[in-house]
Amino acid sequence: MKISLNEFEQIIDERILKRGLSYFKGGAITDFSEISTGEYEAIVLGTEEYTVQLKISNNIIVEHNCDCPYDMGSVCKHVVAVIFHLQQDELELNQPNSSKPKKKKTKSISQQVKELLKAVSHKELIEFVEENSKKDKKFRNYFLASFGHLSQSQSKEFYQKQIHSILQSAAGRDGWIGWSDMKYVVNTTEPFLENAEKYLVTNKFENVFYISTALLEEITEAFQYGDDSNGDLGYFIESAMDLLSKLTQEKLPKILKDEIFEYCISVFKQKLFEGWDWHLDILHIACKLIEEGSDADIIFNCLDTITGEYERGRAQLFKLDLLRKFKDEKEVDRFINKHISNSSIRTQEIEKAFKNEDFERVIELSKDGIKCDEKDKPGLVKVWYNWLLKVAQVQKDTPRVIEYARFLFIENFHPEQDYYQILKDNIENEKWHPFLEEIIKEITPKRGWTGIELIRKIYIKEQWWSRLFLMLKQNVSLENIQQNEQYLAKDYSSELIELYSERITNYVEKYIGRNHYQTACKYLRRMKKLGGNDRVNELIELFRKQYPKRRALMDELNRV
Repeated sequence: MKISLNEFEQIIDERILKRGLSYFKGGAITDFSEISTGEYEAIVLGTEEYTVQLKISNNIIVEHNCDCPYDMGSVCKHVVAVIFHLQQDELELNQPNSSKPKKKKTKSISQQVKELLKAVSHKELIEFVEENSKKDKKFRNYFLASFGHLSQSQSKEFYQKQIHSILQSAAGRDGWIGWSDMKYVVNTTEPFLENAEKYLVTNKFENVFYISTALLEEITEAFQYGDDSNGDLGYFIESAMDLLSKLTQEKLPKILKDEIFEYCISVFKQKLFEGWDWHLDILHIACKLIEEGSDADIIFNCLDTITGEYERGRAQLFKLDLLRKFKDEKEVDRFINKHISNSSIRTQEIEKAFKNEDFERVIELSKDGIKCDEKDKPGLVKVWYNWLLKVAQVQKDTPRVIEYARFLFIENFHPEQDYYQILKDNIENEKWHPFLEEIIKEITPKRGWTGIELIRKIYIKEQWWSRLFLMLKQNVSLENIQQNEQYLAKDYSSELIELYSERITNYVEKYIGRNHYQTACKYLRRMKKLGGNDRVNELIELFRKQYPKRRALMDELNRV
């Protein structure tokens, strides 16, 4: 969200503005720095100390960030406080011209750093780093993460110790890495990934392996004592797995290839990652390194130990792929027949049979799937019915096409095909409307949101506007009025205007805040498009009399 420094008060929610202004006036901004041209950082004292970062270009805030946990909107009160400070104390955008001397502009942080680095001697800089590494653990962690790749004694343990230290520093005394602490974890751990990518390019594959496995083990453990609501820990896991996958595509020395394979098998057997997707994914890494059938047998044995329905289903699919590569066709067929209840395996077999025009096989597998899944997995039942429909369409079996399309039209709210049109194309004209009435009759007792929406779809397709309007009146809301407006405007414009009027009045009475006022005014504009100018003006006048102190509402009404 881009914010103009001259107009930010018109854009940001009124309540957040007031709180931000209160923070600014109350001296909550304890530190403010220009990091580089147009980039600012401030510390704002709230429940805790929060860091706010802004990037300005041509008096427009193009980027803004705060490490507070606020997630109810795009701008928090801490950002607003810094905007007020920036506008009034730094840029002086709102200051009238006067003879008052301007403050001398201080150099940006980056300028100050560059000047000092030129002035400081090499020896002084070394002493500074050594001294601060002793007394500041976070400084030491970041220094080691950034330059550890220059060390001659690299190993998995070397990196693991550094990553562990970073995580423990973030966890603090209470042993928990909070949402705000994750920023430190990300900034300090990111250099490991950057260095690993460099190692990959320069063919230092062993170091890539060390960094990837160290990250996998330490970050997996950190899930137990860290808030990963932003997905930061998950990002490092995905990156580490991606690095290992990239390694398997390189021409690795046999010793390293064997080491990676043995690592994957070892951590799987030790169950280091059990309960996470990469517990099984690590075997995929090992699979890419297989050269002999004996290695495949090792993975087969691992896969046979998988428990849990979801994990077992993935393992079966993985095992099938391996069987196709390393075993004969008879063994593959035996495995398929034994595990055909696995929906992924069944789908693969159906797709293969359909492609080979073996429609009897498709029908057999689909009907068996319906019988297998109708009790516990109704979503899959619709998938198998859709395959039956595809076969009936190819074979031009009209009664079956109607049977399957009817079921899917009623039961499948996320259709793979246009079942309505399929039905219309296959049912005789004189029988079409009675057929639809039967469907409506069947759906109506069930009602529910999906049933209502399906009946609405029929009314729209058949242009039964009177029935659609009656349905709307039975379930009136601003969203529903707008949703049906395009179909009813021609014949029911005056009725829609009245429905809008009643609902908007209730909405403004019930909700406050600029966002809600903008919503109400959006619907007032829709009333205008329907020809309800007079009624809109009456409502605006009513709101001005009833809510004169709602400044944000008055602003929004001026724009209608």
